[in-house]
Amino acid sequence: MSQITHVSAETFEAEVRKSDVPVLVDFYADWCAPCRMMGPILEKVATQMAGRAKIVKVNVDEEPELASMFKVSSIPALAVLYRGELINARVGVTPADQLVQILENAGRAAAPATTARR
Repeated sequence: MSQITHVSAETFEAEVRKSDVPVLVDFYADWCAPCRMMGPILEKVATQMAGRAKIVKVNVDEEPELASMFKVSSIPALAVLYRGELINARVGVTPADQLVQILENAGRAAAPATTARR
């Protein structure tokens, strides 16, 4: 069973913006060959990052307002958000190891800084 969730404009806020873990959003279309190539890569990342990050998919043909909100002009387009903040964005097929690194860094980059006591 897939660990990847399909989101819509109605579920985006709860699934992505209010997530406690980094979220990789895959903007795709069924007719897009490179998008289909991303499928197994995203499944691998979802399995590897289970509990530490979330992978969601947005069909740009069915959710044009979400695609427009993220200024998606080419697909596959990937956006990483953490606590509602856009951390990283890229276009094109991306290897699993790079996506894992981006997700791991997203949690660190958006984490509040701590100061050492003297």
